[in-house]
Amino acid sequence: MAGNSQRKNRRTSNKKGMQVGSGGQRRRGLEGRGPTPPAEARKKHKKNRIATAKAKQAAVRRPAPRRGGAKGASEMVVGRNSVFEALRDGVPATTLYVQQYIDNDERVREALQLAGARGNINLMEAPRPELDRMTNGLNHQGLVLQVPPYEYAHPEDLTTAAYDNGEDPLIVALDGVTDPRNLGAIVRSVSAFGGHGVVVPERRAAGMTAGAWKSSAGTAARTPVSRVTNLTRALESYQKAGITVVGLAADGEHTVEDLEALAGPVVIVIGSEGKGLGRLVGETCDYRVRISMPGGAESLNAGVAAGIVLYEVARRRA
Repeated sequence: MAGNSQRKNRRTSNKKGMQVGSGGQRRRGLEGRGPTPPAEARKKHKKNRIATAKAKQAAVRRPAPRRGGAKGASEMVVGRNSVFEALRDGVPATTLYVQQYIDNDERVREALQLAGARGNINLMEAPRPELDRMTNGLNHQGLVLQVPPYEYAHPEDLTTAAYDNGEDPLIVALDGVTDPRNLGAIVRSVSAFGGHGVVVPERRAAGMTAGAWKSSAGTAARTPVSRVTNLTRALESYQKAGITVVGLAADGEHTVEDLEALAGPVVIVIGSEGKGLGRLVGETCDYRVRISMPGGAESLNAGVAAGIVLYEVARRRA
């Protein structure tokens, strides 16, 4: 009979009233959500993880030097004598790490006194395992000195400083000199004879490490060093600016004593003791000169050769 059906949810009346519905959810579900975001912006996507990691690395990366000069790497000086000598010789430093419960001998006390006297070096106490990790297992003897990256000058800064002082530029460029102690000695000679800076290539050459700072005997603080990606192009740029490029070579056509060009604006190029100047660098030089050696020696150390030529330049200018 009507009204007595046992089927569930059967409609038994034609009267329309309130019914349970979707509340518009189904209609909104059909609406567009805009364009699909790129993979880098979608969470849990591989490209999103890569982009996030790169952003974090960029956030902690050090800013580039002001005029594009390359920066060296941070360096660790380890060992009690080495740390003491670096502090005594004025090597710039940011932090002195001291091992916990270290034997407080004379070298340790002197290093702490020198670091404290500067006032700008952080003193940090660290356990031995941490110092071992920082130094890759080197024999640090409980003292580690962190040397900040050297801020290299732009090649144009060297000539600008000379002209600002009303002087002809006197610059030394090094080709293949790999010993930091030679670099430091040359920086010291450039400073002693009124030079305006040193230029070194980025590859296969010494940089301004703690060893170079020590050999410079503090003069690196006032004599700029520039690092260039291509030494030949840097020399050509100096030539376009009206500066004579003179290379030292054992088979040079002129001697240092008779080259009048040394009295004017000049870049002196010095190669390694064994290989001398590279082919492209040698061909770029305006003159190739040799140092007279009556004693018959075949070659001179790069630092010694630089001192002789710089003295001759200073003598002529005086």
